Amino acid sequence: MNSNTGNLLSSLYGTSTAGAYGYGSTGASTSTTLSPAVAARVQQALQGQKGNIDKLNADVASDQTRLSGLGQLQSALAAFGSLAEGISGAGLATSATSSTKGVLTAATGTGAQAGTYKVDVRQLAQNQILNSATQPLADTKIGTGSPATVKIEIGSMTADGFKAGGAAKSITIDSSNNTLDGIAKALKGAGVDAAVVKGEGGYSLQVKGKDGAAQAIRIGVTGDASLKAAIGYDPAAPEAGGMKQAQAAQDALLTVNGKEVASASNTIAAGAIAGTSLTLTGTGATDVTVSQDSSQIGKNVAAFVKGYNELSTRLATLQAGALKGDATLTQVSNQLAQLVKMGGSGANALADAGVTQDAKGQLVVDEKKLNAAIAADPSAVSKLFTNEGRGIADKLDKKIDALSGDGGAIARSRKQVTRELDVLADRKEQLSKSLTVQARALAQLYTMQEQSGGTGSLLDLLG
Repeated sequence: MNSNTGNLLSSLYGTSTAGAYGYGSTGASTSTTLSPAVAARVQQALQGQKGNIDKLNADVASDQTRLSGLGQLQSALAAFGSLAEGISGAGLATSATSSTKGVLTAATGTGAQAGTYKVDVRQLAQNQILNSATQPLADTKIGTGSPATVKIEIGSMTADGFKAGGAAKSITIDSSNNTLDGIAKALKGAGVDAAVVKGEGGYSLQVKGKDGAAQAIRIGVTGDASLKAAIGYDPAAPEAGGMKQAQAAQDALLTVNGKEVASASNTIAAGAIAGTSLTLTGTGATDVTVSQDSSQIGKNVAAFVKGYNELSTRLATLQAGALKGDATLTQVSNQLAQLVKMGGSGANALADAGVTQDAKGQLVVDEKKLNAAIAADPSAVSKLFTNEGRGIADKLDKKIDALSGDGGAIARSRKQVTRELDVLADRKEQLSKSLTVQARALAQLYTMQEQSGGTGSLLDLLG
């Protein structure tokens, strides 16, 4: 038999439920040991509440599962939407090559235009890396242990000095965590990339920023001068602090046909060369050639079919599990399936190009038929998938944007489920308070009765 009211409630409603409802909260009543007879009477008196608790927990679990499922649905649509967008425009029948190895790779997508573009990569984007002076051990105490505030600011160096952007992150360091290990753990808890690294001279604190010149780090320390001397860093006076810069934060710098381009990332979106993304891998000059390439059509059609089938399988899995019977998922599935059934320029046109649907709705490619169609008229096959917004890839991409955007069906459903969970959380809190009061009062009453041999009522106790 359970020995206190907290254990009784855990036993009656389940360990995880009890914890969620706060049944183990501190207080004399919950920690008082009860006799087996009193425990049995309390448990019997509370038994009638179990149905309400079970239903509430089931509602919470159902909504949490649905919210997770909607998130998975949105992610699946986003992945396929990126694929569909990548082959829309001229991307289905174009390719890009670089004349110099080790400088960059290029991929065509929406709006790619044939031509040769001169690219000169002068500098790659990189993150800032700061290292502290070494300590003999990772748990060596640093500073006095007096409470100190460490403030991390992210920003960039300007002509007027360091300019912070966004909110700073602050952590407290005191005698409980004033070691390299403790400081690194506290920084990581605040979302800063920090670690303790071992070198020839011992152990040091290493802090890393994100790529880009606007991601430089300033570390301020107040409350402990010794700690400030050990881990402080100001980009405007880099030699004054204990942290030393091993690598500077910087943007990628390049020219495209003579035009200056700066990027915080080494992945350059399709703005520098229309419809073509660049991934920088080194410095140097190269020619990027975008050309019409009918051999790409078959590869991209295969990738499109594979992506659609993976999406279809994911939707079926959600339909059988987390989103079983969900109206939003049904809407998404039906609308996408209808677009595929209709095809870009008609279902027969897709079939003539070797792309059909099987009984389960999966797309099937007859490679021989597809290759023959491409050989006969590559432009016609390309237009089945992307044709100024009228191809199947164009339409699917547009539909996915509408369904998964801020005002789309998925976003509306997620907001609804979140509101429902908030209501259920309020109900759980109120029920928690009510059950705790009841359990304590009953335990006290039955204990008094047992000790006195009397038959007092709960009204007597509460009165």
